[in-house]
Amino acid sequence: MVVNDVGRSLDGEEATETTAEQVVAEIVASGGHAAATRSDVSDWDQGGELIDQAVDTFGRLDILVNNAGIVRDAVLINMTEAEWDSVLAVNLKGHFVPTRWAANYWRSESKAGGRWQQAGAHLLRIGMSGNPGQANYGAAKAGVAALSLICAKELSRYGVHSNCLVPTARTRMTEATPC
Repeated sequence: MVVNDVGRSLDGEEATETTAEQVVAEIVASGGHAAATRSDVSDWDQGGELIDQAVDTFGRLDILVNNAGIVRDAVLINMTEAEWDSVLAVNLKGHFVPTRWAANYWRSESKAGGRWQQAGAHLLRIGMSGNPGQANYGAAKAGVAALSLICAKELSRYGVHSNCLVPTARTRMTEATPC
């Protein structure tokens, strides 16, 4: 498993140890195999490198879980362009970029021998609906749901299954959000 975390705290400061590195340490301590990265999934090249790292490290890519997300809460009338753009970059483009590179890999694998036609590959996206003061977040996550549906239609010919979960969860990102 490759675990990714860009390595910044919620206030934007560079973290000395990312959540990904902590999770990898737990996986390895339990006898599993994992690697950590600090890729920015909204960056075209870094998204491709993330997929390449998974294939290079483990020999194949079976599943991609997109769970990228940030919040920049502001009611619509006070939201800045930067708050809108940063949330859409991470929460929507950050799902598209690694998905595109993974889809390219699975397509190549399928054409080379149909491996994914038999075993199947999986795309799993995590989306949430947003709350008042999160027009940017809600719009991005609605885009994630649509992306998941379109990926299911486009990639099924290569044996790729695409799903989107919309959980209710408390994370470090939502701790301050009212229930």
